[in-house]
Amino acid sequence: MKGLHMVTWILLVVGGLNWGLEVLGWGIGNYIPEGLATLVYALVGISAIVEIFTHKSNCKHCEKKMGA
Repeated sequence: MKGLHMVTWILLVVGGLNWGLEVLGWGIGNYIPEGLATLVYALVGISAIVEIFTHKSNCKHCEKKMGA
């Protein structure tokens, strides 16, 4: 599960940075083929869903709060 957590975390960072760059008109969707941009957006969305359901079991800070 650690591998999945790392992949989803990286994709969420990419998605967050993309939204920040989008404000400046530099979103990744403007610079890569449309099909690839759609794939990246889908992977970021799936990553968010995975993290919603698995975050507490993967996060050291949340584990401490749950055990306290």
